[in-house]
Amino acid sequence: MFSDATAVRESGPGEFEVMIGQEWTVVGKPNGGYLLATLARAATELSEHSHPVAVSAHFMSSPDPGPARVLVEPLRVGRSTSTLRASLRVDSPCVEALVTCGELSASQPFWDAGVPEVPWVPFEDAVRMIPPPEAGFRVQMMETVDLRLDPDSMQWPSGRGRLSGWLTLPGGEDFDPLSLLLALDVLPPATFDIEFTGWVPTLELSCYLRALPAPGPVRVVQRAQLISGQRVDQTCFVWDSTGRLVAQATQLASVRLG
Repeated sequence: MFSDATAVRESGPGEFEVMIGQEWTVVGKPNGGYLLATLARAATELSEHSHPVAVSAHFMSSPDPGPARVLVEPLRVGRSTSTLRASLRVDSPCVEALVTCGELSASQPFWDAGVPEVPWVPFEDAVRMIPPPEAGFRVQMMETVDLRLDPDSMQWPSGRGRLSGWLTLPGGEDFDPLSLLLALDVLPPATFDIEFTGWVPTLELSCYLRALPAPGPVRVVQRAQLISGQRVDQTCFVWDSTGRLVAQATQLASVRLG
């Protein structure tokens, strides 16, 4: 269960012990959204508000699976939101994040005409993505979750710089604001739809949680915006099973193309 994989145990004032799981790795390194969810869980433990609503993180190094610490420092407590700093450390800082917590609901949006339109391929028509052994690398996270890409997203590179599909958590666990952070970083890099490369490490990731998701799988779309100077910025959108946008993100990553 994802909730178990991101569990935190308080070991002192503002300090939590965590275990980075091997099953959430991509070629041996933990997924950034998974690490972000762990940081946000620790932050909510010390927040007077229940849910992360904005999380912005800088990734300085990629920790190996195993024990780690999360240090949390409350920065501001307001009536509707609280802001906390969370730091993931092994021997040195690996990920530094600012987490704003508030209260999310399942109410309908006041206005949503700016939400991008995407083709709604049925879940049953999407193709589960697990790299075969002959690929020469292992994405263990894809064996843990059920990530299904739309058939046209399996035809990379198309030159569009867009990938889309569905995500289901292991054990049929429903999504919540913390696991939506995983969904915002679960797809392969959208640059794969332009030119297939090796690892595309995240430098900075900013996430916005907009609503409590309905039960069921979530729909995920990721787009590359601009590739320049061996860096790419990508946007990601997540809809719940009812078609409501529940999360979005922007990230800057390193990429070697051309």
